[in-house]
Amino acid sequence: MSENQKLTDVVMPQLAESLVSATIAKWLKQPGDKVEQYEPICEVITDKVNAEIPSTIDGVMSELIAEEGQNVAVGEVICRMAAAGQTAAPVVNQQAQEVPASAPTGASGDQSMRSRYSPAVQSLAAEHGVNLNAVQGTGMGGRITRKDLLAFVENGGAASQPQNTEVQGNQAAQSPFRDLPHANPAVTPEQYISKPPAPERNSGLHMTETPKIPPIEVERGGERETLIDVTPLRNAIATNMRQSVSEIPHAWTMVEVDVTNLVLLRNKLKDEFKRREGYNLTYLAFFLKAVVNAIKDYPIMNSVWAVNKIIVKRDINISLAVGTEDSVMTPVIQRADQKNIAGLAREIEELATKTRQGKLKLEDMQGGTFTVNNTGSFGSILSYPIINYPQAAILTFESIVKRPVVINDMIAVRSMANICLSLDHRILDGVICGRFLQRVKENIEAYTLDTKVY
Repeated sequence: MSENQKLTDVVMPQLAESLVSATIAKWLKQPGDKVEQYEPICEVITDKVNAEIPSTIDGVMSELIAEEGQNVAVGEVICRMAAAGQTAAPVVNQQAQEVPASAPTGASGDQSMRSRYSPAVQSLAAEHGVNLNAVQGTGMGGRITRKDLLAFVENGGAASQPQNTEVQGNQAAQSPFRDLPHANPAVTPEQYISKPPAPERNSGLHMTETPKIPPIEVERGGERETLIDVTPLRNAIATNMRQSVSEIPHAWTMVEVDVTNLVLLRNKLKDEFKRREGYNLTYLAFFLKAVVNAIKDYPIMNSVWAVNKIIVKRDINISLAVGTEDSVMTPVIQRADQKNIAGLAREIEELATKTRQGKLKLEDMQGGTFTVNNTGSFGSILSYPIINYPQAAILTFESIVKRPVVINDMIAVRSMANICLSLDHRILDGVICGRFLQRVKENIEAYTLDTKVY
């Protein structure tokens, strides 16, 4: 049997019905590496989301056909593998040949992939109650494989294993602001700087705890400039933003909302809700409910431009703009109009967690009809958002701050927030958007201590 006959072609899979190609973001396996079935071999990026491609067989990586950064059509070969028990020699590229044989691998050397876990590893760890900080990784860059995890469980490892206190200490030192209270102006910096960091951000849609520093290459010749490589994901974001700005005539408007009653309502409910549900009841859930009810009254907000027609969507699917250090994702709450406040809070928590952990699937990103962005979660009080193409509008909720306001000719201190709307002026005009924003304002200010979340 010839060498080629011993190799199995791995092709770019059809990750979604409308997907025709994807970009190879990073190879997780190199020629000569052993690969287990279902173990990720590479990361790919589409215009919707990034994902990992798992191996369909046990074997050895033989040849990488597609390069990192290359756009590959669905069905094209990206690599070749030798099945377990076969002896096909790996085809090693020149770059791999130049790596010294003495270079350390796995956990003993490079640890750049130590904190990246595949879905299979995360699922297996949850099944056995294993703390991944206690598992030694032998994969590329110190990454934990299923084999590492199974060996750890067989040797008696369990969830009771002590966590790596050094890692926790480093995380705490790097990010003393991880517990920044969401939209609570009564808390001073001195009150939250001393708090120990929580293992997970639960106060809404936030950036992750430890911002990564992008790789920077200093130009030659002593120039006082730096170069940062544009990742495929950043390039996809740039393309979408350019298309939105160039094709959609943007307009912008804003209203101010008194959220004092909402603040009191949330403070009344949040502790019991956290004990009952296990996650936080954020302001965003109340805001989304107010927006969804306003869209019911003004369905033209839930539409797209189709040259000679305006298509009004029946389902109200809310896209949430979730920011990480190097990207912005827009996972979708499907049929948000059919959910109560507690249901919206659950969807927000699940989608935000998936985004931060890199677990979003293509179906999580599709079908959005109206976008909401919680820019107030990082202190913004005014913003001009770019519309999420091809939708007709995007709404941002800014930070809640205490301001002096005039009520019945008297000055009072109230909790106030701005709501900013960018609109497609081909579809929407100032009158309809003004009425829509006023309805959102009315819905928010109508919350009382008797409002139910279930």
